[in-house]
Amino acid sequence: MFIKSLELADFRNYKELSINFDKGTNILYGDNAQGKTNILEAIYVSATTKSHKGSKDKEIINFRKEEAHIRTCLEKENIEYRVDMHLRKNKSKGIAIDKQKIKKASDLLGILNVVFFSPEDLSIIKNGPAERRRFADMELCQLDNFYLYNLNHYNKIINQRNKLLKDIYFKPELRETLNIWDSQLVSFGSKIIERRELFAGQLCDIIQEIHSKLSGGKEKLSVIYEPDVSIDHFEKKMRENQEKDIHSKMTQAGPHRDDFTFIINGIDIRRFGSQGQQRTAALSLKLSEIELVKKTTKDTPVLLLDDVLSELDSNRQNYLLNSIGDIQTIITCTGLDEFVNNRFEINKIFKVTDGMVELISEEK
Repeated sequence: MFIKSLELADFRNYKELSINFDKGTNILYGDNAQGKTNILEAIYVSATTKSHKGSKDKEIINFRKEEAHIRTCLEKENIEYRVDMHLRKNKSKGIAIDKQKIKKASDLLGILNVVFFSPEDLSIIKNGPAERRRFADMELCQLDNFYLYNLNHYNKIINQRNKLLKDIYFKPELRETLNIWDSQLVSFGSKIIERRELFAGQLCDIIQEIHSKLSGGKEKLSVIYEPDVSIDHFEKKMRENQEKDIHSKMTQAGPHRDDFTFIINGIDIRRFGSQGQQRTAALSLKLSEIELVKKTTKDTPVLLLDDVLSELDSNRQNYLLNSIGDIQTIITCTGLDEFVNNRFEINKIFKVTDGMVELISEEK
């Protein structure tokens, strides 16, 4: 799988952009705040319908405009696809695949699989559980439409239940309807717990081998899923928590409070690991994500590296670059120095300056 071209109109700081990528390694370099990351963001939106930053559509449209367009052409198993997105500030986005409009955004998922790696990801181990849940959700939503369906419904029910909890304060008689929402929450939430457990097991099998190589065989890394509540006790927990939930006006149990723990040689590295261990584990996690996509889809994802090389020491840089192999990679950086000392094949180099992209080198 690889992206052939990307066209943007009124997306972030790009009035117009048309860029053709190589199926190998592409470098986007330039000073900070010139628009390098915006190109990666547009690709990510094309793959997942969402910004990797969590930005809303109205925030990624040029602030002077009411709408923006993204067109991504890709090739997958010798078949070409065209994905068109029409972003609007006051309406839901329009999506077309090969000029055919789709009704549900979930119909897009699986056409283009991407792995996004940014400096923020290096802190995923030591940061709060919300980031680790987000990592799992972002990956699972690309790989499993059924998971996306359950997650969307679960999140809607959580929002509606929380609103009801606030309303009960003023209208106590509404409490009778809580059981209806609880039943639906348990139904969708149980499927999320089940799939996350499977995901953690698959990830653990892959990450152990990768991390062992990264650490020179000195460390064994495991990923452990920690559900906030088990499927067997979910319904009972919801009943027991009703009084507490009404008092706090929040749903306090469920997979929206799950976490994942990373263990190296029996030690929880979020609490007791060094920064070096945490960063190496995060790199192992991202490399495992690539392998998981390969195994699940029987194809390679597109790898998006957003200025991450400057955050890694030379050993981790080399390991990451040597792991890319036959994957199409699009890398942003502020300079080309990071690649000078690496025997690393670069197929295209683009310079990004204030929303303008110039091809300055191409391997013939």
